[in-house]
Amino acid sequence: MFKALFRLLVLLIVLVAVGGFFLGWWGAGAPLPGRDGVATTGQTGAERAKRAGQDISQKTAEAAKTAQEALSDGALTAKIKAKMALDDTVKALDLNIDTADGVVTVTGKVRSSAERERALALARETNGVRQVVDRITIERSR
Repeated sequence: MFKALFRLLVLLIVLVAVGGFFLGWWGAGAPLPGRDGVATTGQTGAERAKRAGQDISQKTAEAAKTAQEALSDGALTAKIKAKMALDDTVKALDLNIDTADGVVTVTGKVRSSAERERALALARETNGVRQVVDRITIERSR
């Protein structure tokens, strides 16, 4: 009988210990020695994570905007070069197209003023172009 009572007592102690651990009475949920478990200054982990998330979100939005502008400028350059390549009056290989924020700069050499005007017109007619800067020179006939 004494053995049975002893086993029951040990079982009861183990159950209380396990239950206390899982209910957070001690163990992982207990404050560290020397600490009262209450934060009085500084940011909590949740506040730091929220602030870091906001910073990352802002930086991502800025990077996406920069990438969109670069892709937009690249698309304008490609459209204008394609128009010039398909036009029989413009020798597209002799012209360079640079685009920045919708401002297109056309540089290079052409054979005549008519070719120059046609190249500039093709650039101006392209959707998304705000301004065209003319840096085209006309080759002199020998």
